[in-house]
Amino acid sequence: MEIDFQKGDGLVPAIIQDAKSAKVLMLGYMNKEAYEKTIATKKVTFYSRSRQCLWTKGETSGHFLHLVNMQVDCDNDTLLIQAIPQGPTCHLGTDTCWGEKNEANPLLFLSELQDFIIKRHEEMPEGSYTTSLFKDGLNRMAQKVGEEALEAVIEAVNGTNERLVYEGSDMLYHLIVLLTAKGLRIEDLAKELQVRHDPNWHKH
Repeated sequence: MEIDFQKGDGLVPAIIQDAKSAKVLMLGYMNKEAYEKTIATKKVTFYSRSRQCLWTKGETSGHFLHLVNMQVDCDNDTLLIQAIPQGPTCHLGTDTCWGEKNEANPLLFLSELQDFIIKRHEEMPEGSYTTSLFKDGLNRMAQKVGEEALEAVIEAVNGTNERLVYEGSDMLYHLIVLLTAKGLRIEDLAKELQVRHDPNWHKH
């Protein structure tokens, strides 16, 4: 990775993003030494413009930023760093330097689950329930979606909200398995719904 430190008199902006929630946590600056120390220690290190020295985030508070990934932009003069925060990021005690809560949207887990199920489909490990569904074939997978959908309907009419969430989760899991077997992803359904949300959309 080539970084143009000279453009900014030896410094480049470093945008810190939570690797799990995708929230932007803070903005700092790095020189070449801070960049190299970050790579070596896997803890995000900056260059302090006011103190004119290196500082590793969390060295006094214990709220480290554990490096996950680092990218440079198209001009090679700005870094995007994905990290796992250990505690609040801002020195004021907030999760981000903009006072926001760093909470992951649970919907993002659906993509993670989709990736996991695709991996199961590729590797087919023994003893996995997901593997057994793929081995049983498309008809069985489709049947399971129907069964779980019926159970969700029953809970919606005669059960509790807790049981509805439970059975609805089963239905959604089996639907993702079925989509995977057909070469599709849960995001394909989200895209279809996004299209339908357009006021000009007309049913096929």
